[in-house]
Amino acid sequence: MPADADTGTPARRGFFARLKDKLNQGRGLGVALDWLAGRKLDDAMVEELEAELLAADVGIEAADAVVARLRKLAGARPIGSVADARQVLREAIAGVLAPRAQPLVIPSAPRPFLVLMVGVNGSGKTTTIGKLARRYQQAGLKVMLAAGDTYRAAAIEQLQAWGERNGVPVVAQQPGADPAAVIYDAFAAAQARGIDVLLADTAGRLQNKGPLMDELRKVVRVAQRLDPAAPHEKMIVLDASLGQNAVVQAREFHAAVGLTGITMTKLDAGGKGGVLLALAEQLPVPFRFIGLGEQAGDLEPFDAQEFAAALVPDPPAGGG
Repeated sequence: MPADADTGTPARRGFFARLKDKLNQGRGLGVALDWLAGRKLDDAMVEELEAELLAADVGIEAADAVVARLRKLAGARPIGSVADARQVLREAIAGVLAPRAQPLVIPSAPRPFLVLMVGVNGSGKTTTIGKLARRYQQAGLKVMLAAGDTYRAAAIEQLQAWGERNGVPVVAQQPGADPAAVIYDAFAAAQARGIDVLLADTAGRLQNKGPLMDELRKVVRVAQRLDPAAPHEKMIVLDASLGQNAVVQAREFHAAVGLTGITMTKLDAGGKGGVLLALAEQLPVPFRFIGLGEQAGDLEPFDAQEFAAALVPDPPAGGG
């Protein structure tokens, strides 16, 4: 992985500082739950806490999981200060998220390692591919892109622009071409050229469109003609601002192709962040990356502790 994937680097600290700012514009969980201070975790308090969590897109199952962890952490003792309240909530949230925090490490084999990117239009999928291309290239890997979203000429052009910017080859055909054929050709070319990582774009399929989901399954089958284990990663890109709709999308894509990774984007665009807890409770799929913006550096491996700290920051000086 690139050097800035290390949690101790300024780049990573800067990313999570910006995430903290974005998640806490207005009524963040850190501010909303300061009333925990000085109270015992009784039934009335649990009801208030669950309401706050649901308002943050956490979902019912995840809210129950957070409360269960809070009960264990707090026990029968009062939470004496605002700082205590935020710390115990942070620990409970991190505990729910931690089992899903599994960075995508590109193994030494197979080669090429095929990452199939899926998700609906507007989720930030093509931009995420460009960011990943730069990340893996900086890690010393040979990268290729496949323009499998053949329905939108703009998607092909966008991917080609990322390729030119990073000096990465892009395999593309004319708009309207068979996506499975494009990805098959790219996979074969990657094998011939000794490519380490092939990042393949796909059309922004609406999760309720059966024929399009069938086409995605076809892409998987065709790739398996060249390598029965391919695609080696099936990663969905989700828009955080969609809230619980993002959970619905992930379920449908998982049912169709068996997701192996989740990347959450647009945490700077109104997403409250709680949807990640809902995903953690409802799907057995690892969280790979989170994204904030359009720049190449606006993507980082998911870290449960850092994310919980951003969602529930320390109180201001003198605040408890």
